Formats: sequence, C-alpha cells, structure tokens
Amino acid sequence: MDSSVKKLFDAVARDYDRQRRQLIPCFDDFYGTALSLVESESPAPRIIDLGAGTGLFSGMVLQKYPNASLTLMDLSDKMLEGARERFRGAGNVKYVVGDYSDFAFSETYDIVISSLSIHHLTHPAKRQLFATIYKFLREGGIFVNADQCQGNSAYTDQVYRRRWLAAIHESGLSQQAIDASIERRKVDINAKVSDQIAWMEEAGFSDVDCMYKNLDFAVFFGRKLPLA
Repeated sequence: MDSSVKKLFDAVARDYDRQRRQLIPCFDDFYGTALSLVESESPAPRIIDLGAGTGLFSGMVLQKYPNASLTLMDLSDKMLEGARERFRGAGNVKYVVGDYSDFAFSETYDIVISSLSIHHLTHPAKRQLFATIYKFLREGGIFVNADQCQGNSAYTDQVYRRRWLAAIHESGLSQQAIDASIERRKVDINAKVSDQIAWMEEAGFSDVDCMYKNLDFAVFFGRKLPLA
C-alpha cells in the first residue's frame, strides 16, 4: 500500500472516530448492515479486521461477540494506538502493524472484516488480496467488507462526489477537517461493484453480493463453503 496513505491517516488518527459519522452520510445503515452480516455459529469466533484503524468496526463486532478472538491489523501504528485505547484491558484483542496487501498470514480465521480500507489498493492488489483472504479463511467462514465503490460511469461518480461534498459541508465539520478529508480521498482507488464481486468469485468465494449500497458506500459479502 502506498506510503502516502499511511501519512494521511497518521495525521488524523486522533480525530478519526469523532469525524467518521460526519464524513459518512449513511453511517448508521452502512455500519449497521455490515455488523448484521457478521454472524457465526461459534460464540467465540476468530476474527481479523484488515485496515482496522482505531477499531471502530471491530468495537461493534466485539459488542456482538464479546468472547471473540480479535486481531486488528493496520499500516498506521498511530491509528492502532486509538484501538489500543478503545480495547484497553481486553485480553482477547491482538494488534499487528503491517501491510495486509503483502503480509504472510500464518493463521486462519472464521471471519474476516474490513471497513473503508481496501479501496486504497490498486485493482490488481485488490484481486490478490481477495485470493489471499480466501486462503486463510476457514471453511464455512465469511468475509464482510464495508468500503467505497466506483460508479458505473463518470457521470454517476460526479453525482456521488457532489452529494458527498454537500453532506460534509452541512455536517458541522470544520473547514480544516473537510479539506483534510478531501485531500485523503485523492488517494482513493475505488472499484466498481461488479468488478469487486467478480474478483471475490474468482478468488473462490460463494454467495458473493453487494448487500448494501448508498451512492459510493457499499457492503460486500462472501463465504467460503464448508467442506462437504
């Protein structure tokens, strides 16, 4: 992953959680749908959050599965500092500072989650990551990715951006925070919903679908079928 992405997120680590709701106009439905899809027959599933940041999504998941074994991975140690503060005293949470796009994963997981992170990868890197996730996901496991997506045309992308800009300008954020967010989005490499579904299916995932979409915010789901 590009080092410029790390620098941009290091710079906003302290305020990231507080601003997230204001920067995502559909915050409740977006995260609510993603959380509802994180389901396990085990009361203590093994879960990894890729690009976990300050642990916002992981925190929601841990409330749903308090006995889960949770691994948070992020390129930015400063972002993970926020996660360490959030989960202070939790013995079932581990932290990995690293780039998940080229990390040598040695463990397997029941559930893989990610939110607003994978869109920073190039398209070939996204495809490779989906294949990697499939490999270290246990049979019967699921992958839930709440992320950004590209429109099907330049026109729809313009609509997405125009509406997002209008929403954040009405959100109460300071101009400095708005400017910083616009700067961060310059490094986005959004992919079309259809392409992301195709790449997940190519990796081996079954029942792949976009389970929620509001403009350029989408929640993807796929599962690794249990052995017959």
